[in-house]
Amino acid sequence: MPFFSEQTYKGLKYSQLTLDIAEYEHCTFEQCDFSTLDLKGVSFENCTFKACDLSNLKVSAVPFRQVKFENCKMLGIHFHTCNPFLLELSFQNCQLDYCSFYNLKIKKSKFIDCRLTEADFTQTDLTGSEFQGSDLSGAIFDQSILEKVDFRNSLQFKIDPERNRLRLANFDLDGLPGLLEKYRIKVG
Repeated sequence: MPFFSEQTYKGLKYSQLTLDIAEYEHCTFEQCDFSTLDLKGVSFENCTFKACDLSNLKVSAVPFRQVKFENCKMLGIHFHTCNPFLLELSFQNCQLDYCSFYNLKIKKSKFIDCRLTEADFTQTDLTGSEFQGSDLSGAIFDQSILEKVDFRNSLQFKIDPERNRLRLANFDLDGLPGLLEKYRIKVG
C-alpha cells in the first residue's frame, strides 16, 4: 500500500479527483471536498483536516489515529463503522450534525465549539472527553459513559442521569435544566 507522509493537500475536490488508497501520516488537508467519498482502504494517522467538507463521508473500517478536524463540515458521518483500534479524534469548531458515534470507545475526545445537532452517542464511552462551548441540540446520550466529561459552556443538551454514567462530569449551573428535564423541575 502506498504511504504518504508530511504532505499538504489544499483545495482539492475529491468528487472530481481520486484520493489514493494509501496510508496518510502527518498529512494536512486544507479546504478539500471529500463529501460523499468512500474512504474504504484509506488510513489516517496524526493527520489534520482544516476547513474541509466531509459530509456524508463513508468511513467503514477506516482507521483514524490521532486525527484532528478544525472548522470542518461533517454532516451525517457514521463514525461507528470506522476501525475502532487506537481511534483518537479531536474536533474544533466543526459541524457534526447527524453523526453517529454509537458504541465507540473514544475516551478523551475533544468537541470544542462544535455543533452536534442530533448526534448519536448511544452506548459511547466518552470518559474524560470535552464538549466545551458545543451545541448539543437533540444529541442522544443513552447508556453512555460520561465520567469526567467536561460539559461546561455546552448548550441545549438533555442527559438522563439515570440512564448514563456521569461520575465526576463537569457542568455549569446553566446546564442543570438539561439534567433535570425528565423530572419536570424548572430551574431559574
